[in-house]
Amino acid sequence: MTRALRVTWVQPEDLIGHELRQAQEDGRDAAAVRDRWLAAGGAPAPRRAGASPDQVPPALRALAEELLDELDSLVSPLACDEPTSLPAIRAAAPAWAAPPSGTSALPAPGAPATATRETPGPSDVREEEPPRGMPETARPATTGPDRARALGNALHAAWLGRAAGCLLGKPVEKLPLHAIRAIARATGNWPLTTWFTARGLPEDLAAAHPWNRRSAPDSLAENIDGMPEDDDLNHPLLGLLLLRRHGRNFTTADVARLWLDELPAGRTFTAERVAYRNLLSGIEPPLTAAHRNPFREWIGAAIRADVHGWTSPGAPTAAAARAYRDAALTHTANGVYGAMFTAAALAAAATGTVDVHEAIATGLTVVPPRSRFAAAVRFGVETARAHTDFADAVDSIHRRYDTYHWVHVLPNAALLVAALTHADGDFTGSICRAVSGGLDTDSNGATAGSLAGLLAGHPDALPDRWTAPLKNRLATSVAGFDGVGFDTLAHLTLKEALRP
Repeated sequence: MTRALRVTWVQPEDLIGHELRQAQEDGRDAAAVRDRWLAAGGAPAPRRAGASPDQVPPALRALAEELLDELDSLVSPLACDEPTSLPAIRAAAPAWAAPPSGTSALPAPGAPATATRETPGPSDVREEEPPRGMPETARPATTGPDRARALGNALHAAWLGRAAGCLLGKPVEKLPLHAIRAIARATGNWPLTTWFTARGLPEDLAAAHPWNRRSAPDSLAENIDGMPEDDDLNHPLLGLLLLRRHGRNFTTADVARLWLDELPAGRTFTAERVAYRNLLSGIEPPLTAAHRNPFREWIGAAIRADVHGWTSPGAPTAAAARAYRDAALTHTANGVYGAMFTAAALAAAATGTVDVHEAIATGLTVVPPRSRFAAAVRFGVETARAHTDFADAVDSIHRRYDTYHWVHVLPNAALLVAALTHADGDFTGSICRAVSGGLDTDSNGATAGSLAGLLAGHPDALPDRWTAPLKNRLATSVAGFDGVGFDTLAHLTLKEALRP
């Protein structure tokens, strides 16, 4: 008998468990909904997998869909401090009130916000007027040959860094923290300094904590032969394609059309897959991000933000605004802030005039200061500064966010900035700390590698052990890019950065 196909991240009976968790996190009273679901025989969400193993009766699935809509009608008490509309975000975040001055100081916890709760509307997914804090014209000149050459080298290093960090984290994605540490110790790679390997790994440990089954064949040290496909690289490719087709004034609808044209549905996950399903059901942006989408505050939008930052040197608010229009297809509130933070931090780093700490501080200025995302970033930085041993910082982050899913943006943001802060800009230290902390290992490794590579400024500044195995070759299902070299990607990205 052929087993039924269980497509991950879209089964209503699984989404309801994730939405109940989301309600608990954002303060909505979902007790009555939870009781109805459990009394009917419903189960909690799968803890780590994308789908439960078995189908449920039609009546239970129908109840899940009904309860998802009921949960969606509940208003979060955190909505005023965590708005989703861009005007409300701009009203709350300090970057749009005054341009960042390169300060390396973190905004004070609990800084006042002025945002009111707003429902996303059509204006939120169209090009905004130039941000008050850092208009496009405020970007440093990038047309001089020396500056263009330097930026091109930095972009090359950023692409390589993103790939290397992603590849480092691929084989241990989904593994719990204690398993990652045990594997690394057993193979003489703790603290983590290089690729994971199965060589010398005891059989009992390998059986207890199997590698990510899709990644091990091409991401362990002994197997690497170029950069294999990963959504953490597919989405930057799509971001580059988006700018090449539509320029800086793209809309969220343009992002949606590009996905339908170029992104296979099977290459989407979590919030992206739900939004893709919503598009096919006739739901238009920005409702695609909210309708029956319990993953709307997970990490997915953050992994799509790099190109918006890379191509906006010196213009963090402009980068954040573009990252917002990209993210609004799939995410809300903290999920959107993850993309805006990443884009702004990279835009600051792309100037070649700031260090990692200033880049992080700049990223923090574009998100609402009272949001849980801003608190997570502050906590990550403070925890990194408080611990000499990074493992102790990781343990603190896991304790604080142990109720969140391992793909949620909040614990991952805290871990990412902790790794970058603790490594003080060092490339190897950044990606190894990010991956060694568990959670979404390949995504955190990728973003850490992107920022640290950009700050390194040149591909030759990255250790050969990280770049040589990539063989200047990227595998992808994004049409026209399979087998592309990172040097070519850097050249194409530079063209977008220099576009008037």
